[in-house]
Amino acid sequence: MRLENYVGGQFVPARSAATLDDIGPATGEVITTLPRSGPEDVDDAVRAATTAMEGRWGRATVAERADLCDAIADRIEAELDRFAALESLDTGKPVQLARTVDIPRAVSNFRFFAGAVRHGRTSMHEMDDAINYTVRRPLGVVGLITPWNLPLYLLSWKVAPALATGNAVVAKPSEITPLTASALADVVHRLGAPPGAFNLIHGLGAEVGQAMTEHPGIHGISFTGGTATGKRVGAAASATFKKLSLELGGKNATIVLDDADLDAHLATIARASFANQGQICLCGSRILVHRSRHDELVERLVAHLGTLVVGDPRDPATTFGSLTSHAHRDKVESYVRLAREEGGTVVYGGGRPVLPAPLDAGAFLQPTLITGLSPSCRTATEEIFGPVVSVHPFDSDAEATALANSVRYGLAAAVFTEGLTRAHRIANDLQTGMVWVNCWLKRDLRVPFGGVKDSGVGREGGDYSMGFYTQDKNVCIQL
Repeated sequence: MRLENYVGGQFVPARSAATLDDIGPATGEVITTLPRSGPEDVDDAVRAATTAMEGRWGRATVAERADLCDAIADRIEAELDRFAALESLDTGKPVQLARTVDIPRAVSNFRFFAGAVRHGRTSMHEMDDAINYTVRRPLGVVGLITPWNLPLYLLSWKVAPALATGNAVVAKPSEITPLTASALADVVHRLGAPPGAFNLIHGLGAEVGQAMTEHPGIHGISFTGGTATGKRVGAAASATFKKLSLELGGKNATIVLDDADLDAHLATIARASFANQGQICLCGSRILVHRSRHDELVERLVAHLGTLVVGDPRDPATTFGSLTSHAHRDKVESYVRLAREEGGTVVYGGGRPVLPAPLDAGAFLQPTLITGLSPSCRTATEEIFGPVVSVHPFDSDAEATALANSVRYGLAAAVFTEGLTRAHRIANDLQTGMVWVNCWLKRDLRVPFGGVKDSGVGREGGDYSMGFYTQDKNVCIQL
């Protein structure tokens, strides 16, 4: 499987012919190679996208754009097992997780935005002697930069509304997890989409992502990734006044009040902490629990973690796979060492599981639960983005809210309580873009997705995405 870029309806190597290795994290073995593209390849993609906007794709009707999104959804769904296997191979996540969550949600994204554009509406404002009507027009060429943790899921979250609203796409997936992005390009190609409507450029962030954010022919950038990289993206894009959507990091709190029903919600609290090996920007990496329930919760979480099956991601029985790269595991392990230095006690995990060959060479790490840390220490305030979760007691609702708000991130939070009034009050006071009450990652695609503080700028989802990928034009007609 030698991957290539997809530009102007053709699969092509990088102009330099340079390549990168794609390493399977579960075994450390090379899966394939992908192009190590550069600014000249971005230029080619932008030219192809611009030509598409000036030609057939730019004249596509709402129905034609929606039909393409529906067709993409149908094809991915028909090939669900293939996509799930590729996602598992590339990321190390359990294939069952990819099969039941990642790939079906990508299908839903395309179907949702196909329906959204079909049922879109415009506004009209009357004056005494005139009428105003406002229409939405595509931005033009948009750059989409996506991370390695949910490769197809997050790529489709951007591609679907961008295509549905009539833009031409230049997409850059993570060089660590390129397989399902290439599979998506293959689907687009087989469906006969207008050349240049969708373009895919592989490569490194500093060599491709930077060129995209600086390119004058790209009119909008949607980026999902780390906060440090997001700052560079924002700075580079501002020089050409690109429209920006930045979904960045998180250090989310899971708040467990004294009246929480642990029988009903323990599994959800654990999933919020360790789903996808903790590699989801929405994971609750800090559990804030009322002091009266602290020991009980820790004991029950330790027992629950003991039921997870760590092993071969290809095995449907596996419930906890490898981290997405060896370099990332090294970073996460450094925080486990730091937690011990900061006075924390590792009550579960903290090491590498013993697995047979070739898995013994994989990027596996046990789910890790830590108590006894100060809520202001580095482990408890910096984004780790892995299966490392700290537990902190509190004595009042006000203290819980203050602790949740004490970090520089503000993406999401989850609150577990049987008190509706308490839930409303805490949700109102939390400095986050999203709050779940007695649930986690329950997603309605119509609602806004995004954070505050260092967690990003802008919102996507539903009409928020439709608004981002378009620009309003008002027409005033004298009567």
